[in-house]
Amino acid sequence: MAQQFPVQWVSHMEAKSETTYRPSENESYMNARQRQYFRDKLMRWREDLIAESRETVAKMIQGSRWYPDPTDRAAQETETSLELRTRDRHRKLIEKIEDALNRIDEGTYGYCAVTGEPIGVKRLDARPIASLSLEAQQAHEAAERRRGK
Repeated sequence: MAQQFPVQWVSHMEAKSETTYRPSENESYMNARQRQYFRDKLMRWREDLIAESRETVAKMIQGSRWYPDPTDRAAQETETSLELRTRDRHRKLIEKIEDALNRIDEGTYGYCAVTGEPIGVKRLDARPIASLSLEAQQAHEAAERRRGK
């Protein structure tokens, strides 16, 4: 059975391999070692999310019962609805992880999609799917707030 990890940033920030390598601001930006570090981190994260999704499906199949009591049935439907919403968020997150892996392959990972400037190792380590620099992300969020989204 696959090892289960909670879906939190912390679980994916810690390297599960034998190495203790951490990218540093003191080395050349997006060198081969950094790209491999982020690729491994993203792939582990994706694998964890996929494993959780499989477990959810198995639990839903095993736990699908018909409850004659309307309150029990409503509780089960609420639980199922929450689980499906979580899985949908995971599906979207997996798409973002795939996009980040594609950017690594294309050589654009780690650079802001708007400005072309480096995103920064610390930001990528905290949010490996980031495609915008902190400044560009803040500007994007401010624009969304002005539009009322």
